[in-house]
Amino acid sequence: MAYGKIGIALGGGAARGWAHIGVLRALVQAGIVPDIVVGTSIGAVVGGCFSAGRMDELEGFARDLTRRKVFGYLDFNLTGSGLITGQRLVERLDGHLRDVHIEELTTKFVAVATEIGTGHEVWLSRGRLVDSMRASYALPGIFKPVKINGRWLFDGALVNPVPVSVCRALGARYVIAVNLNADLSNRGTVVADADVMPESGEEAAAQGLFKNGRSARKLLQRQFFGSGESGPGISTVMVDAFNIVQDRIARSRLAGDPPDAVINPKLSGIGLFDFHHADELINRGVAAVQRDLDELQREVAVRRMFVPAHAHAH
Repeated sequence: MAYGKIGIALGGGAARGWAHIGVLRALVQAGIVPDIVVGTSIGAVVGGCFSAGRMDELEGFARDLTRRKVFGYLDFNLTGSGLITGQRLVERLDGHLRDVHIEELTTKFVAVATEIGTGHEVWLSRGRLVDSMRASYALPGIFKPVKINGRWLFDGALVNPVPVSVCRALGARYVIAVNLNADLSNRGTVVADADVMPESGEEAAAQGLFKNGRSARKLLQRQFFGSGESGPGISTVMVDAFNIVQDRIARSRLAGDPPDAVINPKLSGIGLFDFHHADELINRGVAAVQRDLDELQREVAVRRMFVPAHAHAH
């Protein structure tokens, strides 16, 4: 006889990923503790910290973020392959996870990334946890790609946004998927033409870019986050476009390899770069679990029972 393992697939979704913290907290509190954790993009960050026993540190970091602090972590790079080097974020992660390797984790964990050039789906199951997280969340055009074992990797959401298939391959008998973009599925998206020329105030700031560091910072902040009626910033445009594509891929893959249960946090109204809204996002993650908790507990109780060993042969 063999133990019926529970897997959880944590999907991508930029700032919405803080909802994963609430989902995992609520599941564990209800006695549903996953044996296998697979994450894509922000799901890899939360899943990796969960598997490493560092959820308290991650939650503390997330809840402490303000809009100003988020911007402070963005080390802009105008000459490389991403707008942000990501070094400041890496240093923060390294502070808690520097010597942690995936193969040493007590909870089995895999981060999903995409190889540049080939488009191969890469499952990162060995090596430094921080490096795997970085590769999985390296949003194209925003973060620099990461080189691991000779491969240049970026965001895994390009190939497997909600990695149910990886949980299955690792032997999970019951897979819970967490889809952060479910509220995108029922609406179309129309992008109108927009004037990309800076407004007069931005022109003035740009002229003083090399004379006044504060003006440069304010200009970058407006361009990155957007400002009122001037339209969305670069981050919003790129991340939202990426998530629309991700949503379409996720629906296709989930239809072909459906999970046993899907948790869909209600995240409408939360921007994809609203990392400073962690309190609300975590609470919405908890609420999503509580809505379906009775059914989840019943189904997990059945799968937690002993099952024939041959069921794991595949």
